[in-house]
Amino acid sequence: MSLTLADARIVTPEGVHEGWLTIEDGRITHVGHGSAPGAGLSVGGRHVVPGFVDLHNHGGAGGSFPTGEQDRARDAVALHRRHGTTTTVGSLVTDSIEGLARAAASLAELCEEGLLAGLHLEGPYISRARCGAHDPALLREPSPQELAGLIKAGRGHLRMLTIAPELPGALDMIRMAVAEGVIAAIGHSDADYEQTITGIEAGASVATHLYNAMPPLGHRAPGPVAALLDDERVTVELVNDGVHVHAAMLRLAYEVAGPGRTVLITDAMSATGLGDGDYALGSMQVHVRDGVARLAEGGSIAGSTLTMDVAFRRAVQEVGMSLPDAVQVASLTPARVLGLAGRIGSIAVGKAADLVVLSDSLEVDGVMKDGVWITEP
Repeated sequence: MSLTLADARIVTPEGVHEGWLTIEDGRITHVGHGSAPGAGLSVGGRHVVPGFVDLHNHGGAGGSFPTGEQDRARDAVALHRRHGTTTTVGSLVTDSIEGLARAAASLAELCEEGLLAGLHLEGPYISRARCGAHDPALLREPSPQELAGLIKAGRGHLRMLTIAPELPGALDMIRMAVAEGVIAAIGHSDADYEQTITGIEAGASVATHLYNAMPPLGHRAPGPVAALLDDERVTVELVNDGVHVHAAMLRLAYEVAGPGRTVLITDAMSATGLGDGDYALGSMQVHVRDGVARLAEGGSIAGSTLTMDVAFRRAVQEVGMSLPDAVQVASLTPARVLGLAGRIGSIAVGKAADLVVLSDSLEVDGVMKDGVWITEP
């Protein structure tokens, strides 16, 4: 089947132009300027952007990826798709090795179906001092043997591992992860500047939710933030919900790292889309009040209730990004991190027709995945 979207403001990393695009068999086959040749579906001058890519997402709609429950995971994916996220990585939290292996094995089936783009282990190889909403009783020192078992359980779908580089054995685990095709991310770490540099030299290439769960930026003790921002090999994640990071600090990171090394993530948990109440994140109990998720004991931030459309809108309206740059940090740059930029992440001939139609106020009016409408404009 062939479908042409006409009267569109098409947003690419290079700019915004009025034009049209044609989709055949789930792929973009033509992108043009001006009026579409022949009849097409008019989107009435709305913006058309590539589907969002979320590298770090724990769930939504009552579903929590860490439990490994497939039906609830499907609910979470469906919720985020309605909000424009056409590619989702399912993030697990600290658990026993047996619990992580079970969840990874179950969610691997969803990866094989194409519902998830891979799995992310956020823990258990993280710092007790910076564990945030992770159960400190379940934290462990890095073990290559354990990691090999988790990779096997995930049947090759483990895409990212968050690790604190200062832990004993962490550098060897980073090297092993990278050799196995797993992205090593520095996060939930109490490392200083030098230890962070050592982790990057070992192969770490992502900063897990920059600023959060790590020592703050200091003018005499620059800490991990300066090391991660300054190194061209590192892509930095940012939770743009107005709670995790002040807009001024997000703007600072974006200006230093640029759109090619900055990605927006949700860090969403099961309460996303449901409202205030009491929930669980792994083994930890979480209170959500006024849309903010915090541990029931201690009050640490425990993920978010953010969706990518809100993060995208805030990037433009609160942080001051241009639309092309916002498209890059929400779609193309995370696609590159996953090694999928040849297929998704931008509107270009030959790529998957993963598209989001946005109003003038950047509200979602329509979502398409592989050429099929999830929500029709």
